[in-house]
Parts: sequence; C-alpha cells; structure tokens
Amino acid sequence: MERLLWLYALPLDPRFPVVCFDERPCFLIGERVAALALKAGSPHRQHYEYAKHGSCVLLAAIEPLTGRRLAQVFDRRCKREYALFLKEVAAQFPQAVKIRLVQDNLNTHDLSAFYETFPAEEAFALSRRFEFYQTPKKGSWLNMIEIEFSALARQCLSRRIATKAELEREVLALVKEREAKAIKIEWQFSIAAARAKLNQHYEVVQAENVQYKGT
Repeated sequence: MERLLWLYALPLDPRFPVVCFDERPCFLIGERVAALALKAGSPHRQHYEYAKHGSCVLLAAIEPLTGRRLAQVFDRRCKREYALFLKEVAAQFPQAVKIRLVQDNLNTHDLSAFYETFPAEEAFALSRRFEFYQTPKKGSWLNMIEIEFSALARQCLSRRIATKAELEREVLALVKEREAKAIKIEWQFSIAAARAKLNQHYEVVQAENVQYKGT
C-alpha cells in the first residue's frame, strides 16, 4: 500500500508515466417487454423481466495526472486480451522509459502473457516497457482506475445494454469525451494518513508503529 501511495505522490514525469489499469466484466442485458413510452414529467419505466445475452469485459487504463485514457471491449479476459491491451498502452507512451502500471494480482496479469501472445523478441521488448505495481489483496480501492469505472457505471454501465457492439459504442464515446475534457483524478490518501487511520494494522506487525496513531 505504501509503495502505491508513494507512487501517487510523485510529480508528473513523462519519462515514467503512472498508469492505472483494470478489467470490469459487463453483462449484456436486453428487454423482454418493451418499455412504456416516455411522457413529459414522468420517469422512464422498464419491465422487471429481462433477457440475458452473455457478457463481455471492459479493459481500461488512465493516467490520473493528465486524464489520458484508453479503453477496449473484449469478449473475454484472458492473457491474450491483457497482452493486446498493454501493447496499446505502450503505444500511447512512445517516449516513456518505463510505464509504471498499477494493477491487481489477477493470475493473467503477468509477463508470461506477452510470451504466450507475441514472438519472443516482441514479448521481451514489450516486457521492458513496464514496471508493475500490484495492489494489496482486498485493496482494489487503491487503484485509481476504480474511480473511473465508478463514473462509467453511473453514466452508462448501470443501464440495460443488450449487445457488445452497443456497449462498446457507448462506453468508448464516453471515455473519449472524458479524455477530451481532461478529467483528472486528485488522490488525497497519503502515507501519513494511512499510518494514522489504519494504525491498528500497523501495530500488528510492529508495536512501535503506535507513534503514528492520530497524527
């Protein structure tokens, strides 16, 4: 956790961009009964019954300090999709020495994905572009991409969307709009705040950490 908080506190450096990445499953839901016609002054109404049309997955990344975004929709989330997406991420930062990628500990989030997707020379070159920073177990809230997913859910993904093509069109348009507005993320939780607010957990591993309590 502190390694991530240290990373988030660093100033913007184009040589070492900080990019937050994750995946979000999306269920494709259609209507069984047509919704009632809209009337002025009345809320939209839909029938409680719905039809399931499978699922897909949204892969997304954001550079919080600039608002640069990338999103793609795939049929599934496996190593191949992960590798293909990170190749696109790398292409977005051609001048970067290392892309500092924040991600969770999913078993597909591994350098082996590059070697299982691309020839060895390309896989090795791509692996050299990234420096991985994993979130702690049960600590996905420390990944700033979750804030972006929350915004996308409120504005789009919480509705019933029946097809992958429709979901892809709406989500990517929204991501493009948010990037054009350069919507950034201002992270407030610091190492000092963590040591104070989560002090009971610090004390478990080292009693002297009590000194940070309430600071």
